[in-house]
Amino acid sequence: MAVPISQGWTVATYVLKQKIKGRKRYPLVLMLEPLFRCNLACAGCGKIQYPAHVLKMQLTPEECFKAAEECGTPMISIPGGEPLLHPQIGEIVEGLVARKKYIYLCTNALLLKQKIDLFKPSKYLTFSVHMDGQREHHDFSVCQEGGYDQAREGIKEAVSRGFRVTTNTTLFDGADPKSVRAFFDEMMDLGVEGMMLSPGYSYDKAPDQSHFLGKARTRRLFRAMLSNRKKNWKFNQSFLFLEFLMGRRDYSCTPWGMPTYNVFGWQKPCYLLQDGYADTFSELLAATEWGKYGTESGNPKCANCMVHSGYEASAVNDTFGSLRGLWGEAKARLFSGYQDQAALRLLDEPTRPVHAFDPLVQIETDNQVAEETRA
Repeated sequence: MAVPISQGWTVATYVLKQKIKGRKRYPLVLMLEPLFRCNLACAGCGKIQYPAHVLKMQLTPEECFKAAEECGTPMISIPGGEPLLHPQIGEIVEGLVARKKYIYLCTNALLLKQKIDLFKPSKYLTFSVHMDGQREHHDFSVCQEGGYDQAREGIKEAVSRGFRVTTNTTLFDGADPKSVRAFFDEMMDLGVEGMMLSPGYSYDKAPDQSHFLGKARTRRLFRAMLSNRKKNWKFNQSFLFLEFLMGRRDYSCTPWGMPTYNVFGWQKPCYLLQDGYADTFSELLAATEWGKYGTESGNPKCANCMVHSGYEASAVNDTFGSLRGLWGEAKARLFSGYQDQAALRLLDEPTRPVHAFDPLVQIETDNQVAEETRA
């Protein structure tokens, strides 16, 4: 099992309770960003492009606990920035574990071996390591040579100590599906619990705007990657969401499904777009004009988005919203081979990104911020 039975049961009963209460808008995962600063400067990241004074800001443990209680969801993702740079990250995780929240601490793992003694193995804690493919592609994506090898060593250390470890992979235009499938083998050999996948999203602040996938290219890439699956591949996410990425299903966005809380407050409307902030979670739900977002809204910022933070909640809602959805998820897990001869032929086609695939470039951060992120 890629997810412990206790976690699966907790999430299932939580969603069913929301259904029984008749709540049309409810959170599935809290995206808790305790800081934006990072020890990498990835070309596709829209979080680290803030000015220096913002990158110095961070949430207190008490603010994190309050957000978790306000939101009420049983699952919390802790992205950033790089959470391991937060001086109180151990205290934050310990407090959330004590509240029996299932935590996915998202990290590039460069500091994982150094910081791992801050944590204790628990069914409630998972290190979700950012891995964007095999060595060359990963290092290109994170704009740092040697990043893959350091992350790999961090994964091996965490697995050897009994921690739950998953990977999260963001794929951009130019990704080679055959290489990604080989990457799946590499991650399974490392002993990770499961893998999470998502296409990239074109943040306004991202320095590289040219390598984000459109919807048609997303479906083509994921169909090639995820059809004709190996039995030992484990994925730590909704199988209906994976079918959505493959073009087998169609969903509307659920922007409230993974609400974001960070140093500015509750971010409107979602993890990916920044259209203002609310002081409380209830205000976020009540005051956000949800009709302005999602593909159906005509909002150009949403036109090509197929990211997990907008659509995985839609897939989970579908799973528990009807017997048809529940059967669809069960069938996807039981019969996950997806034999597809046409998809096999796609693997042999040369990768042709829309834009030229530039060589690896190290992006330099402001010297003062860079020094602080290394501390």
